[in-house]
Amino acid sequence: MQLTRALAVGIAALVLALPGATLAQSGAPAESAAAIATDVYIYGYPLVTMELTRRSFTNVPKATPAHAPMGQFANMTAYPAVDDHRVTAPNADTLYSTAWLDVSKEPVVLGIPDMHGRYYLMPMLDGYTNVFQVPGTRTTGTGAQKYLITGPGWHGSVPAGMTQYKAPTGLVWILGRIYCTGTPADYAAVHALQAKLSLVPLAAYGKAYTPPAQPVNPAYNATGGVRAQVEALSGAQYFALLGDLMRENPPEMPQDAAIVKEMTMLGLTPGQPWDVSKLSSAAQAAIAAAKGTALKRVTAFASQGLEDVNGWEILKKTGIYGDDYVDRAFVTAVGLGANRPQDAIYPLTPRTGTPDFEGSHVYVIHFAKGMTPPVKGFWSITMYDPSFFFVKNALNKQSISPRQNFARNPDGSIDLYFSHAQPSGVPASNWLPAPAGKFILMMRTYYPNPTPPSLLDGTWKPPAVTMKR
Repeated sequence: MQLTRALAVGIAALVLALPGATLAQSGAPAESAAAIATDVYIYGYPLVTMELTRRSFTNVPKATPAHAPMGQFANMTAYPAVDDHRVTAPNADTLYSTAWLDVSKEPVVLGIPDMHGRYYLMPMLDGYTNVFQVPGTRTTGTGAQKYLITGPGWHGSVPAGMTQYKAPTGLVWILGRIYCTGTPADYAAVHALQAKLSLVPLAAYGKAYTPPAQPVNPAYNATGGVRAQVEALSGAQYFALLGDLMRENPPEMPQDAAIVKEMTMLGLTPGQPWDVSKLSSAAQAAIAAAKGTALKRVTAFASQGLEDVNGWEILKKTGIYGDDYVDRAFVTAVGLGANRPQDAIYPLTPRTGTPDFEGSHVYVIHFAKGMTPPVKGFWSITMYDPSFFFVKNALNKQSISPRQNFARNPDGSIDLYFSHAQPSGVPASNWLPAPAGKFILMMRTYYPNPTPPSLLDGTWKPPAVTMKR
């Protein structure tokens, strides 16, 4: 922890050594203060969102399928419930095993059992949502494995038989996914694997270990989804929380040097307390107004940063963002926990620039014979409402995938249907219920082919969604 704070102080010293008065102290133009406040708001959006998501998962005394204290796995026993709004764009193809870690003070040992060939991945996100490591089928195989997850500035000996993973921040989110068909027998098989996942502090490794009791904050308000909680924060609340979080989750240098300079011009120094009342009137006004402008920029990214392929919006820059903070904030808002493209690509139907899909119509996707998404993992198409949450329907069916044994056309092609009412003559296996109003489709392609035909290089393209006349 001392090294982390030293890094923060060093960054601050470097920036403060630059010439010129800060906006916090000067009568600088309001336009400059507004632009800087907007930039910093966007930069911090993932870190603030991660923290509020962490609170929603970990404010419990013991582990359950949906929640767990810090340093313990929450092993979901079924697909996410249709009314679970904690994380946007959930999937209905895998069972999640999630854990929140604080490695700022001590490393944690992660144990993964032999998956016996079953597809899985255990992406590890830092506090800014970068996927800094991703053990799994694609990268490390399905045999038993052990990892030592260490925080910023840790120096020590790595025990034999472990691989060290260096986390850039003290906060780490393991967002594990294990493929499951959803049948009772397959649920049971995955539950047995989940039970063998382990997390142990390094000091307790090799000893009998029982996680200590965790304090619960009775004042925590879990009302509403995390995104709504983030966006309900006032400017002063948001920036104060951001400053506090950067104590154990420092900006990365040198890629974040420019944004750190902007922070300091607002009087916000990473790792130090921040008091909005000490700022100039222009800076205070800019901070109060930053949210609206920042969220508009993030929303606009949907039409600026996505590739249009046959009417699908495709973003291949996920999981690792560098200094593209708008991209990072956009993915945080619509798909928190997104993987690296080598692990998953998520083509999405348009939400801007064209009329939204309406459940009162019937839509079709036609896959020619042998032209379904080329993957080494699995693929599916999930139905969401315009806020990227599951859609409630009588079948409790949120995604459609090959495990449902599609009916094929005489030529071997496949037609999949999306509408509120089941189309006449279409079997349930080929139909995904939609709401009566607007909806969005997301195609999941896990472990896309690394060689042609591939979605990664564009040699395979998702077919268009067309309205049936």
